[in-house]
Amino acid sequence: MKVFLDLKWFFLQEKKSYITGTILLLFVAFLQLIPPKIVGIIVDSIKAGSLTREDMFKWIFILITTALSMYGLRFVWRIMIFGSATKLSRLLRNRLYHHFTKMSPSFYQKKRVGDLMAHATNDLQAIQQTAGVGVLTFVDSISTGGFVILAMAFTISWKLTLIALIPMPFMAMLTSFYGTLLHKRFHKAQEAFSSLNDKTQESVTGIKVLKTFGQEKEDIESFRKQSEDVVQKNISVAKVDSLFDPTISIIVGISFFLSIVFGSRFVVSGELTIGELISFTTYLGLLIWPMLAFGWLFNIVERGRASYDRVSLVLNERVDIKDHERALDRVPSGDIEYKIETFSYPNEDEHVLENIHFSLRKGQTLGIVGKTGAGKTTLLRLLLREFEGYNGEITFGGEKIQEYKLTRLRESIGYVPQDHFLFSATILENIAFTLPLTPKEKVEEAAALAHIHDDIIHFSDGYGTVVGERGVSLSGGQKQRISIARALLMNPEVLILDDSLSAVDARTEESILTSLKENRAGKTTMITSHRLSAIQHADLIIVLEEGKVMERGTHNELMKKKGWYREMYLRQQLEEIVEFGG
Repeated sequence: MKVFLDLKWFFLQEKKSYITGTILLLFVAFLQLIPPKIVGIIVDSIKAGSLTREDMFKWIFILITTALSMYGLRFVWRIMIFGSATKLSRLLRNRLYHHFTKMSPSFYQKKRVGDLMAHATNDLQAIQQTAGVGVLTFVDSISTGGFVILAMAFTISWKLTLIALIPMPFMAMLTSFYGTLLHKRFHKAQEAFSSLNDKTQESVTGIKVLKTFGQEKEDIESFRKQSEDVVQKNISVAKVDSLFDPTISIIVGISFFLSIVFGSRFVVSGELTIGELISFTTYLGLLIWPMLAFGWLFNIVERGRASYDRVSLVLNERVDIKDHERALDRVPSGDIEYKIETFSYPNEDEHVLENIHFSLRKGQTLGIVGKTGAGKTTLLRLLLREFEGYNGEITFGGEKIQEYKLTRLRESIGYVPQDHFLFSATILENIAFTLPLTPKEKVEEAAALAHIHDDIIHFSDGYGTVVGERGVSLSGGQKQRISIARALLMNPEVLILDDSLSAVDARTEESILTSLKENRAGKTTMITSHRLSAIQHADLIIVLEEGKVMERGTHNELMKKKGWYREMYLRQQLEEIVEFGG
């Protein structure tokens, strides 16, 4: 029952609903005692020949009143208890989602999407069951069972009651053992479901790659094996689950047998009347539900405990990057300065960046170039505070970036990453993602600056065209330019283009860069690119190699140094001449 203690905070929060629901359940449990007692009285009256029409109508009226009262009370307690359980599910789902939005990239490198989806679906459903059906079953089984046993003992025969309860300790021991087994197996079943969830998400996302390489059969076989594993683990859970009802039925059967054998002797000896024995066996029938419910309770609670443990582990993951109490609540603006001595990714010893020192005045353009894996993207992501824990500091507008509220810092930056993500929505909604109430004219202006407007108006539905999940219906260049338009619509203090022009041709690239230069006067721009023509106009160019600045300067200065930059620039110029026959 540990999960009930874990959920104590919620029960206290919703104490009015749970207390009301519990009290109504107790009333229902008490009212259930009335019909068996009336049946016994009527049977004894019939045997004695003393039952009158008035008495019969009186007892029928009491039975009808009791039934209607139970109907109304059951309706209300369901709203109180099940309604509160739904609130718990909503609360935990919101907490999970909010927690996901606060976590740093390192969290998503450790966690699979399928696992996170399983936490927000299957696990929350199991927890909701615990707070709803679990609470109902716990209260109802104890109250109904307790009232019935008291009624049997004090209104009929305490001796026969003790005899009927002899098998009960065995039921308690067996259901406890089953509950322990169920907890372990359900935990494994949920993990298997998470893996299948992740596999499905990954396969659907990468379906074009699977088809391109002809791996459909292999992927189907892999999915089949994982699906079979989920089935086997759930069957393992079902095997334990299936032990509860037969065990309880056997125990109940033994109780009935003992009650009838010894009850008949008590009737013969005159200790009980026939009516009392009938009432007793009817009460014993009422005990079947609490016994079954008790076994069911173990099932629900152990499932809920396993799921709550899984969700708690995620919610207890530490948020690496957060605001301090006196963080500045304003959008930063001004010069940017990097003073990074060393930086390593979390849980890694190797330095990704070393001795990064440079200043960028407001309104200037920075170009960052280097081989793949040189640290270009990492350098930019530090400005976004996606990672921390470096030796050194980054200042923006004269203040360390940690001094600003995270939301304010990121409001000042329009980031276009290498991996472009478009939502399954219209092109208009994708561009206006950060400013959804923006007039269409402004969206079209941003699209024109990104040189994607002409493409959009030729689509079947123009700006109302749904692009499909992750922009599956668009080319790489179109996705890049829509992402650039989305960032430009923000009119940010700093625009970061992280190798965001790689999928467009040289002429389109030049047009986009010219538009940016004309329309972003006084705004800072940071560009990484493998194509040096994209950054040759920059006010400062730095060349990274293995996380270190190997060269720095303007295009003309670097061409005079006759280093890596000059060699790469000349090679790319030669490649263009060969390609276009110039």
